[in-house]
Amino acid sequence: MNTTNEIIIIDLEATCWENDRIPVGQQVDIIEIGICKLNLKSKAISQKQSIYVIPERSEINRFCTELTGITPQLIEEKGIYFEEACEMIRDQYSSAPLTSAGYGNFDGEQIIEQCDWLGITNPFSENYMNVMHEFKRHFKLHKQIGLKRALSYLNMEFEGTHHSGADDAYNTARILSKIL
Repeated sequence: MNTTNEIIIIDLEATCWENDRIPVGQQVDIIEIGICKLNLKSKAISQKQSIYVIPERSEINRFCTELTGITPQLIEEKGIYFEEACEMIRDQYSSAPLTSAGYGNFDGEQIIEQCDWLGITNPFSENYMNVMHEFKRHFKLHKQIGLKRALSYLNMEFEGTHHSGADDAYNTARILSKIL
């Protein structure tokens, strides 16, 4: 995989429904992009932040708020449109040439889907690393394990709040720094 000495780690939170029952007329929308940068040489994790995104094809319900902590009020106060979020990522992270990574394939796939839907350029390169898969391969495990279990496997505590995009991205970066 072509890369530089930095990798952008992302973790998305998206609109969700109990038992994955998407209401008629709605689609999964990104509502938070958790992001940080991992320097492969120094192992330093920097630029950690949450970018809250206004959903354009769905609404945030109580189940989604209970899971993610993201309320419609939070989005109203701090949210920006997805297209603006992509521009912000390009500007603040110089993301286009860098490999991006996430814990699983959902994050990379959802970014592509939402960019395609809006007809905008993906702020990330085509180089996407599935850290869950890399973890399984690195430790020769029989099956993939979740983020919190992977940290536990490494005798590391989860830092922050699970299902906070920024905290999940940061913890994914911590795992990646150990296995690369």
